[in-house]
Amino acid sequence: MNPVQRTVFRTVVVLMGMFAFAFALVPLYDAFCKVTGINGKVGDQPRSIVNEQVDTSRYVTVQFITRSGKGLPWQLEAEHRQVRVHPGQPTEVNFAFSNNSSKALTGRAVPSVSPSQASLHLRKVQCFCFEEQRLEAGERLEVPLVFQLTRDLPPDINTVTLVYTLYPVADSQSQLQAQTLPVRGGDV
Repeated sequence: MNPVQRTVFRTVVVLMGMFAFAFALVPLYDAFCKVTGINGKVGDQPRSIVNEQVDTSRYVTVQFITRSGKGLPWQLEAEHRQVRVHPGQPTEVNFAFSNNSSKALTGRAVPSVSPSQASLHLRKVQCFCFEEQRLEAGERLEVPLVFQLTRDLPPDINTVTLVYTLYPVADSQSQLQAQTLPVRGGDV
């Protein structure tokens, strides 16, 4: 291989490596954030309530913010915009999904926690964010969030904000039907 071919080969290999790294960066970052709790990312698996003594000497305000992403004409509302809880105290707050469209849609609420350090001390026992929600046209669904802040929540954290953003999920049933539709003559 002459020097020009070697340079071109090395450049192509480096470019392919850069592309592969950039492609893998998002899932690696998400996994890192879930493990460390950085950027308010929390695991999407239920955890159990730990029977620990409630710290009645302090209150923490937990705020709930909900929003809809593009492409999903739904509303998500918290029964209460905020609650005051003692660390160690199990708490339940109800949320309501509303499908404002004229067709059935599937969506998912993606959570984040602020400050990010608080995500390490948040135990979600039951949450609508653990699974996709499917609502018929005009349907309203009420679901609970059951959580607990651990007693070892740092004393300088007085407010924890849980943000839930709704995103559309590709409806697997519609995709299956679209894939099995017969092809008419002349269609490409």
